[in-house]
Amino acid sequence: MRLPFCLLFFIILKVQSQNLQSVSDDELLQLIKEEEKLIVLFSKPNCDVCNKLEQNLDSLNDDFAKHMNALTVKTVHSHLARLYSPTKEPAVVFFRHGVPLLYDGEPDENELYGFLEKNQTPAVKELTDKIFEHMTQAATGATTGDWFVMFYGASCVDCQRLHAVWEGVGATLRGRINVARVDANLAGVNTAKRFKVAKLPAFLFFRLGKVYRYDLPKRDIKSFVTFAQDWYKNSKGETVPLLSSPFDELVDWCVEMIKFSVAFGLDILVRYPWIWQIGLAGFGLVAITALIAIVKAGKSKPKEVKKEKKSK
Repeated sequence: MRLPFCLLFFIILKVQSQNLQSVSDDELLQLIKEEEKLIVLFSKPNCDVCNKLEQNLDSLNDDFAKHMNALTVKTVHSHLARLYSPTKEPAVVFFRHGVPLLYDGEPDENELYGFLEKNQTPAVKELTDKIFEHMTQAATGATTGDWFVMFYGASCVDCQRLHAVWEGVGATLRGRINVARVDANLAGVNTAKRFKVAKLPAFLFFRLGKVYRYDLPKRDIKSFVTFAQDWYKNSKGETVPLLSSPFDELVDWCVEMIKFSVAFGLDILVRYPWIWQIGLAGFGLVAITALIAIVKAGKSKPKEVKKEKKSK
């Protein structure tokens, strides 16, 4: 029995309307810039999990648009997949004003919607030198709770590939552990020096005045979350160093100048006399500061009060 042409056309149209919109890499980059909220499925052919995710995302498409004002698309064999997911396809990434969040759950319809709906705003806080200690209270381990911090740099490729993963860590630990990041080369350069961060990316967990370094080879959401929740106990905790005073910073700068002079030889000091002049001025300032401190300490000593003789 043949179906009427109009009914067949309606069925074909219905099936087509249920498929997610497929976009190219150039179109995806444009959508990330333009859309306030964008859900992307990074897919590949002959992938059962990809098909399951696409089916569930497709069935949730209207709910995403109606309740979250989010557009849902897919891209196949995208060169951008590795930028957001270490394991590449399949991956679901939720962009909020361009900030990517990697989904790490099962390809279940209810779990998908619940996770994305709950994380419509970024979970990772951006910290700088000016606010790091105030926000984390790392040295005192006081009232703001535990903090898991990623130190990154704009020129660090591995760091860029972990932003979506780190957002996934923040989303998973939301409400239990604070998750943040610090630009170790710019706004957080002094904080990076304070904690002796030499290689990027670096991951430090702060709890009750102690800092624990994440040195495990795995860099996936589950491994990071497990470390923050319990595994940190297996690593050696270090006492959080106090903030440097201006005097300490001046001394450190002078030491760096000496190292610089030794490394490059006296020849450069002859060519560029301003270097040793600044260094000499710095040493002079240190000496004057130390002398003032000594004088003040001497004056602060209580003087002996002579007892007057009583007149007969």
